[in-house]
Amino acid sequence: MSEPLLIIAAGGTGGHMFPAQALAEEMLARGWRVKLSTDARGARYAGGFPAEVERVVLPSGSFSQGNVLQRALVPFKILVGIFGGLWSMFRDRPAVVAGFGGYPALPGLIAATVFCIPRLIHEQNGVLGRVNRFFVKRVEAVACGTWPTALPEGVEAFHVGNPVRGAVKARAGAPYITPGDWPMDLLVFGGSQGAHVMMKVPEALAYLPEELLSFLTVSHQAREEDAAQVRAAYDSLGVRADIRPFFDDIPDRMARAQLVICRAGASSIADLTVIGRPSVLIPYPHATGDHQTANAAGLVAAGGAFAIPESQLTPEVLSGHIAAIIGEPEGANAAAAASLSFGKPDAAEMLADLVGKIAFEEKNHERSDTPAA
Repeated sequence: MSEPLLIIAAGGTGGHMFPAQALAEEMLARGWRVKLSTDARGARYAGGFPAEVERVVLPSGSFSQGNVLQRALVPFKILVGIFGGLWSMFRDRPAVVAGFGGYPALPGLIAATVFCIPRLIHEQNGVLGRVNRFFVKRVEAVACGTWPTALPEGVEAFHVGNPVRGAVKARAGAPYITPGDWPMDLLVFGGSQGAHVMMKVPEALAYLPEELLSFLTVSHQAREEDAAQVRAAYDSLGVRADIRPFFDDIPDRMARAQLVICRAGASSIADLTVIGRPSVLIPYPHATGDHQTANAAGLVAAGGAFAIPESQLTPEVLSGHIAAIIGEPEGANAAAAASLSFGKPDAAEMLADLVGKIAFEEKNHERSDTPAA
């Protein structure tokens, strides 16, 4: 008998793709076959998926992006994607389909619904995204990465956490080097697509004492159009800085860091809490349902992070939070410990257990429907 097949329907950004990748790695380790159903944009974030995972690229689109004509064409793109998903499901007959949100997940989940294939959704954020909100009452299981997650009345969910990639798990609980009179690392990134607002970081560092800056090395993810200005700002401070549009070794840099400044994306918080690092979180204010503010709330309450609404972000405020970590060893150690205690390093295993559970229940249901000989 061939191994069971899991189809993962995901795409959009790294926030959807990274936990999907973590589940793919875990299911392969359990002897399953895994196929990824995504769109062209999601495929750009699929480079970290194991080579054994087959990619199926289906047309999809977002109603919130592009010009009027592009948005008008979205329903037709999704329809073409659905037909592609139907053919894929008919041909492959997966045991389970797992959706991770984002419009690229639509074709796969709709096709699975048509064929009555067992399906689950995983919501990374504290507020359901549009696609997951549509399917939340149409699936066998709902898994949540952030707790609590706002759910419709009557919907029960499993709090599994947000799965992290193998590269993050390899650094889980990495020893934290207390800030002091020795080399220190600051990691700055704005999600998988960067963030212009992070240009406030070098402005904030200008308020710190020169002797503190002399020990500091910064890894700063900056958009290409911002890179020259960011580099000039660090050079003017005499601060060593590695500036790139994208870091493909975030887990290693995070493990070396005394402090991380980033958006409050669900995957970023999962990585921070599995590795165990203090952070200053700047929630993206235009996220659907303000879900990044909801994402940050639990970690802030636990003492592992500071959060600054973008509307209140000034160099002076940011500088004060940076100094509270890299200038206060006891506070830094406490924040690192709080972050680590908040993490769920076994999220991928728990989600994989849930996949296996609904597949097993469906198999038993099919057997019970088979007439006795």
